[in-house]
Amino acid sequence: MVKPIRGSWFEFQHHNRAEGIYWNESCKNFNCEDWEAKIREMSEIGIEYLVLLASALYEEAYYNSSFYPRANLNCADPMEAIFVAADKYGMKFFVSGGFFGDWTADRVAFNDLNIERMRLQALNEIAEQYGHHPSFYGWYWPREAYIHSYFQEEFIRYVNTCSREARRLTPDSRILIAPYGTREAVPDDKFVGQLDKLDVDIVAYQDEIGVQKTEVHEIPKIYEGLRRAHDKASKAAIWADVEVFQFESTVYKSALLPASFSRVKKQLETVSPYVDVITIYQYQGMMNKPGSNAFAGHPNSTKLYLDYVNWLE
Repeated sequence: MVKPIRGSWFEFQHHNRAEGIYWNESCKNFNCEDWEAKIREMSEIGIEYLVLLASALYEEAYYNSSFYPRANLNCADPMEAIFVAADKYGMKFFVSGGFFGDWTADRVAFNDLNIERMRLQALNEIAEQYGHHPSFYGWYWPREAYIHSYFQEEFIRYVNTCSREARRLTPDSRILIAPYGTREAVPDDKFVGQLDKLDVDIVAYQDEIGVQKTEVHEIPKIYEGLRRAHDKASKAAIWADVEVFQFESTVYKSALLPASFSRVKKQLETVSPYVDVITIYQYQGMMNKPGSNAFAGHPNSTKLYLDYVNWLE
């Protein structure tokens, strides 16, 4: 059975400005009601999990931070708006633990003690301000691992440091990571041992179709090995992070556009046997309900929405 889309990343602003030109300005101008409308749209098609990419970006915060100024968005407290909407529609919200420092400099962020201090302080501030919401389901660590055969030790340390503080603050929360380099993973006993060391509940591997590192026909072999490793580790659940975008021209240096549903459907079909849940990167910008009052993205995003909804029905 082909699994439907049950989760999606979302963001208040896209970190790579060249990629986000079709929705960044719209989202900047969203009022709080627009954010609720966008979350309602996602809920209507069965999206249950929301994963926030960034709680802070470019040294501006999307919550009341003690060390960054507020981001200049039309909605004064966009984080609260999302939580209220997620509460209303019975959704589960993974809150981002980043980006503090330069979002492009992962190695620096893994090892810089000042950035680590800000990151851990931010977890405390976010938990204090929003931890009462029923939809506060868990945390997401956005400094993603590049799996070069295996996870790097500095990434494992970063994850476990964040997770230790998160579990102290919100003991019942779930913790999600979404590594890239998926095709390069060597799912042997060493990899299983690393899964056991990582203090996470869910690993949502990027399928890397949108960034043109992997082709759809390669997915079964890659995810079958990862499934075996996770079954052997018996710790973290295995999810898929399916990329439903394509680039307008140059990879990473041009706008993201919705992929064709014929391609997305193949991605869903091929990964379904190996994962527990399918999430996407991402509804926002790539899918819009026709007539939406909170439209954000390329005009073709309504086609991907309709094609998916028709298939789902």
